[in-house]
Amino acid sequence: MTSSPAAAHLTASRFLQRWLDADEQRQPLLDEMSRLSLSPAIFAQILQKEMLSGASLNKAMRRLRNLVICTLIKRDLEDKADLNEVVTTISEFADFVVHQHLQELHTELSAIYGVPIGEDSGIEQKMIVLGMGKLGGYELNVSSDIDLIFCYAEDGETRISNENQRSLSNHEYFSRLGKKLIAAIAEITEDGFSFRVDMALRPNGNSGPLVASFGMIEEYFMIQGREWERYAWVKARAMTGKADDIATLDKIIRPFVYRRYLDYGSIDSLRSMHAQIRAEVVRQETKHPERSNNVKLGRGGIREVEFLAQVFQLIRGGRDASLRDRSTRNTLNTLASKGILDPHIVERLLESYTFLRNLEHRLQYLDDAQTHTFPVQSEDQQRIAQMMRCADVPELLAQLQPHRAFVAEQFDAIFKDKANSDNEAEQDLLAANLANNENEENLAAQLTKAGFTDATSAARRLIATWQSPKMQTLSEASRSKLIALVNSALGLIARQDNNHLVCWNRLLDFMEAIARRSAYLALLTEYPHALARVVRMMGASEWAAIFLTRHPILLDELLDESSLHQRPDWVAFQRDLQQQLAQHTGDTERQMEVLRELHHAMQFRLLAQDLEGQLSVEHLADELSQLADLIVSATIQAAWETIASRHRPVPRFAVIAYGKLGGKELGYASDLDVIFLYDDDDQDAPGNYAKLAQRFITWMTSHTPAGILFDIDIALRPDGASGLLVSSVNSFARYQEKSAWLWEHQALTRARYCAGDAEIGQRFEQIRDQVLRQERDAHKLAQEILSMRKKMHDAHINRSDLFDLKHDAGGMIDIEFIVQNLVLRYAHQYPQLTANIGNIALLKLSGELGLIDAELADRTSIAYRWFRKLQHSIRLQGEDRARIAHDKIENEAEATVSLWQALFAEQA
Repeated sequence: MTSSPAAAHLTASRFLQRWLDADEQRQPLLDEMSRLSLSPAIFAQILQKEMLSGASLNKAMRRLRNLVICTLIKRDLEDKADLNEVVTTISEFADFVVHQHLQELHTELSAIYGVPIGEDSGIEQKMIVLGMGKLGGYELNVSSDIDLIFCYAEDGETRISNENQRSLSNHEYFSRLGKKLIAAIAEITEDGFSFRVDMALRPNGNSGPLVASFGMIEEYFMIQGREWERYAWVKARAMTGKADDIATLDKIIRPFVYRRYLDYGSIDSLRSMHAQIRAEVVRQETKHPERSNNVKLGRGGIREVEFLAQVFQLIRGGRDASLRDRSTRNTLNTLASKGILDPHIVERLLESYTFLRNLEHRLQYLDDAQTHTFPVQSEDQQRIAQMMRCADVPELLAQLQPHRAFVAEQFDAIFKDKANSDNEAEQDLLAANLANNENEENLAAQLTKAGFTDATSAARRLIATWQSPKMQTLSEASRSKLIALVNSALGLIARQDNNHLVCWNRLLDFMEAIARRSAYLALLTEYPHALARVVRMMGASEWAAIFLTRHPILLDELLDESSLHQRPDWVAFQRDLQQQLAQHTGDTERQMEVLRELHHAMQFRLLAQDLEGQLSVEHLADELSQLADLIVSATIQAAWETIASRHRPVPRFAVIAYGKLGGKELGYASDLDVIFLYDDDDQDAPGNYAKLAQRFITWMTSHTPAGILFDIDIALRPDGASGLLVSSVNSFARYQEKSAWLWEHQALTRARYCAGDAEIGQRFEQIRDQVLRQERDAHKLAQEILSMRKKMHDAHINRSDLFDLKHDAGGMIDIEFIVQNLVLRYAHQYPQLTANIGNIALLKLSGELGLIDAELADRTSIAYRWFRKLQHSIRLQGEDRARIAHDKIENEAEATVSLWQALFAEQA
């Protein structure tokens, strides 16, 4: 920008010059006022001064308004105020105006008609004035009108205190109050007006009553509320009223505006709304070509930035309270911090938004007019350029164009209609074939043309799905979206190497499950790459297909490919988990949902990486175990807060992990083997910690709409099923030393502290080391381990021709028993064997220590890794038992058997 003298910038505003020229005393007053930012306290001081000099409230407020506007113009054009100061100050002034007039008018009316009383509560009623639009978000324009809605909590009548008063219904009282308030603020007098007032956003618009009770609003939302009104009510902010009433109103508004699910249907709704707005702008521009540069409603204008922010509020605000902010700027920053929008894109959007808003203000500074269009007259255009610190109009337009182009580009990235016109013919053909269940042959021909290998079976399955009762009751819009999605999926499935029919069947199961959820259909329609990812996952894994079908909310995780492939940031995950749980303190049901949603989302990301071959089985197990640890920790904290009799703020309680979680070998569907320990001498400790353990199990295992977290197995606690649910650390130590069976010491080799009190975790690790390092009779140890292994083998007899990776001789359990024997036999000599480093590392360590043949140790550790990989692959295909042809594992099983015999043959 080319700099110009400050005075020249100020003279560019005709409104400011007219105001100054009308009274020579105004210039020094303006100079004094513009030194510092304005505030409600300053508004009150000036208003009081005006009224003490004899002016009425209406007159004094209008004079104050002109002073405030001119002060903002001066501070803005002299670069003393940024955009935030300008919009915040004028918004706070609007609040001040409404408060002052409402207070005076209520006093006036109540003296005539009495005080409005709620018919149910019997307490005084106050009118709530809702600020909508930019006023709601404290982002008002300097010369903007204010969008208001008037409401009150309860119907009833005014209570009179003397015979001169006349009772009215509350509705009539607040209607009169509202009319007087509008007149007081908006009526034009010789001093101007305070604000123009627009009431069109109220229920039923200008044809509806001026004021509405909460009951009327709730009924309107349920029966008549339209999609565009959800967008409008995002901004609703109570400027007046009692806190309890405002909280009640918020509970009415929130479910109308925000859905509990991820509402991707909002994209299409806002796209349609934007198209209507643009059509009207184009119509006006066609009639008046000279008004073709609208910085608010034109292409790449302010409204498109607002829509970009608000569409994500409508999509996600029901599940994430941080996205319910009424400010466009705050919302964009939140979207960046959460990674929903790229931070660099948000930074540029905010730069463009600031430029456009500054330009909009300068259009209004010209004559204090509510305009958003570049002026027609060349002189006026030059004045605008001057206020924008540009040498001439072409320089200003050259600066404006990149901002509008960037905003339009980002808007199109979200809102552009994703329908593929190239596929319309195929889509119409598919719809026609499905409309008649006699068209199986034609449908099969279409699928063959698409590249399906078993088109007849695929056609038969599609017809069966389409003719199902669930599909037949869908709305026409949902059926159309579903046909479009199926049509798009045809080519995606056909391009897969094999298993077309398997993938097709899984996908149709999934589509049938989500058919009634228009938000999910909208998501897959708006984000074609998400549909492609779904098809790949369906083709790759039966378990993944079932998981996604059970939890379709996880589709949201497919939208950002970059975050889907990122390594988990466990610190950020834990922080987000704690924040979301804190938001719902006191709402156990919602907290349980939060735990499941965040767990499933992270598990789904890991699954996506796993299916793409980005994770080894060991790495995946480490990540799943870390995820489980954090969920367990958060559940303990949240569940403790629900125990009314808790005797301390932080429980001295810990969860100890055994089995797969203890050994960090967790799989997607593994249950958690745990025990509970406490170290607390308080007399209420045993009872409260038993409640905590029971509540923990309930939180983990309860079926909610989001499913369960984990199945919990507590059979390994001292004395098993007959033992106490929780144990003190001291009693656990005594039990392990004097009463535990050998198999319990075997289990202890894979146990570790998981979550809760860290000091108890340290005590547990000390006890574990002491127990494992006890010197044992080698022969007796081997005999007991062999006996236990036989019991397990007899309980899992394999009558198939396949090799059971887990239970057969030479399989995974043999390797685990080998390691446990080595630890329990030699840890008194080699304490390093007690380290919880996993079976593979312990085998190699034993070979290095000379306890077993080093080469055989390596071969067996390789076998264990291979068995786990095979088991994992089989489980991904939904198989309950991990069995495989003998020739696939012959060498590995032989190595395991050889090591087993070398270790136990002499004891047999």
